[in-house]
Amino acid sequence: MSITLSDQDKLTLRIAAWGAVSLMSAAGAAGSAHKVATHGSIALTSATGLVGHVLTKAPKGVKYGKSVAELADQVLPALTEAVSLLRQQAPAEADNFRRTVIVAIEAAARPQQGEPSPTLAEMARKITGALDAA
Repeated sequence: MSITLSDQDKLTLRIAAWGAVSLMSAAGAAGSAHKVATHGSIALTSATGLVGHVLTKAPKGVKYGKSVAELADQVLPALTEAVSLLRQQAPAEADNFRRTVIVAIEAAARPQQGEPSPTLAEMARKITGALDAA
């Protein structure tokens, strides 16, 4: 069975996943936001399956806002929506998407020496919560 996602569905997945990496990057700004974003991006572009095909590209022309709060207002609901729409259309891909985003946020937290900062840990908790809310 072949799964076909609409352009809007693909955009939702991209905003959710790439936005999660952006949230982690913003939370890691006290260290190296660039390293956080690089490690998270590598994890997203290493995804396989339908999710991997969709996440190959970051979303184009998306305005995330001027603050982390505005970014979170878009990304956290998109994470929940992405898991929900994949559960309806391709349940195995919903698990793939969730695992891919979790790996990306774990990779994003890696550049820190030792434990992730409290800010990174809290952002990861919020992202995981949004994934699990579906």
